[in-house]
Amino acid sequence: METIGLLGGMSWESTALYYRVANELVRDRLGGLASASLLVRSLDFRSVRACQVEDRWDDAAALLAAEARALERAGAGLVLLCTNYMHRVAPAVEAALSVPFLHIADAVAAAAPGPVVGLLGTAGTVRAPFYRDRLAARGLTVLVPPADDVDRVDAAIFGELCRGVLSDATRADLRGVVARLADRGAQAVALSCTELELLLGPDDSPVPLLPSARLHATAAVDRALAVPAGVV
Repeated sequence: METIGLLGGMSWESTALYYRVANELVRDRLGGLASASLLVRSLDFRSVRACQVEDRWDDAAALLAAEARALERAGAGLVLLCTNYMHRVAPAVEAALSVPFLHIADAVAAAAPGPVVGLLGTAGTVRAPFYRDRLAARGLTVLVPPADDVDRVDAAIFGELCRGVLSDATRADLRGVVARLADRGAQAVALSCTELELLLGPDDSPVPLLPSARLHATAAVDRALAVPAGVV
């Protein structure tokens, strides 16, 4: 089993989900007492959030690249960045590594049931091109919510979900955002903030939801358990 490096803490609420999903998948596939071989680096989200708010993306890239290299030096055979928004600096992180880097948007794109997907996430993820372009490069047409819905989702993420607050009222609001994307023709809606799947599930949407953290963790376990060609 390859060791998976999880670069998280952005927020730790969803990093805990990565840890649980990876271990559950390995247990289910290998049975018995099997669990995932993981290295977890959980950052203080305050420093990362300051880089986001202050538009210090070079600082963010340098920080995450250094942390990714540390995971590799510690023995990670592949590395995941456990956040959608910070994939804005994914090229710098990937360039710092000599082991595979699994991009979260690729896992989301691979699970799309049709060519038209709605995109839900932080305002920075939805409004900037880095994530939409990655999905479009894989043949998807991406629908984004109107500005007021983008702001509503962003406020829910940073004001509640990243702080461990799960509100029925907020769930109802987000269900409305999802439904409006489906009404516009989205065949699925990507939950492209890893915290969103802590609140929303299949029953909250008229179309399939694409839970980015779970899909990302699954792709990592698939890779970690893959048997090399020629090995029996």
